[in-house]
Amino acid sequence: MVCLRDPLVQKVCELYDEISKLENLSPSKEVDTLFTQLVATCIPPYPVDITRLCTKIKRIRNNLIRLCGQAEGLLEKHYSTLLGSFENPLDHLNLFPYYSNYLKLSGLEFDLLSQHCSNPGRVAFVGSGPLPLTSIVLASHHLTSTVFHNYDIDASANSMAMKLVESHPDLSKRMEFHTTDIMDVSAAALKDYDVVFLAALVGMEIEEKIHVIKHLAKNMAPGAILMLRSAHGARAFLYPVVQPHDLQGFEVLTVYHPTDEVINSVVVARKCPKLMHSVVDQCGSPLSLCPEKL
Repeated sequence: MVCLRDPLVQKVCELYDEISKLENLSPSKEVDTLFTQLVATCIPPYPVDITRLCTKIKRIRNNLIRLCGQAEGLLEKHYSTLLGSFENPLDHLNLFPYYSNYLKLSGLEFDLLSQHCSNPGRVAFVGSGPLPLTSIVLASHHLTSTVFHNYDIDASANSMAMKLVESHPDLSKRMEFHTTDIMDVSAAALKDYDVVFLAALVGMEIEEKIHVIKHLAKNMAPGAILMLRSAHGARAFLYPVVQPHDLQGFEVLTVYHPTDEVINSVVVARKCPKLMHSVVDQCGSPLSLCPEKL
């Protein structure tokens, strides 16, 4: 059982205590400093098993992920508003402090996706938010003829996101925004997508995320690709973790754990049509199978 005796867990809990006392998680010197310290603590490789956390630390981790999600949402709204004040917002994306990370993560995701789906015609991004950088980067640099449908339940977030691309002669034609809960999106709509991206913070509790995954497994087109973001090691204090066994109805093709400043792990899975072959992740661990092989 992993508890407060662990030095990394102790440091994370100390930062959680300070973050949880903040009255406002909007960008500020104090907020930025604390979250920068938290990320710096969790990025180095560290052999922590979140399944062995004691009850108290599990509760702290769940709360911390929610606080991280709230802070990330406020940060994106702040910079989306700033970028939206320019005549050509997409010319100023480097103002966002983590833009270089998005460039690296999107490049990584494109490389992994290309191994299984080289030229998707239509892509859905679930949980796109007010600053849909993944869609923008992929559409601008990698999937330059693909149509992107961005889904978010927050109408104000979609309004802010649309303002960023509406003046761009190309992306304004290849990006659509839908204000709806993905659980309300029908099979008729989901079957149109070659690839579905699921944002890390859609379903911050694993039970919520599995609920969404089951909906996608039921309604995506057979053979379509699901791209998920997860976390590994100490980075699991920042984001939810998706395990291969959580992906019932999908064949897990790749699980990649970055070791640099890119925080999220990437999981690539294919909606099961029929029997599929078993694969292993980069650590040699067996991955989930389609129901027909279970």
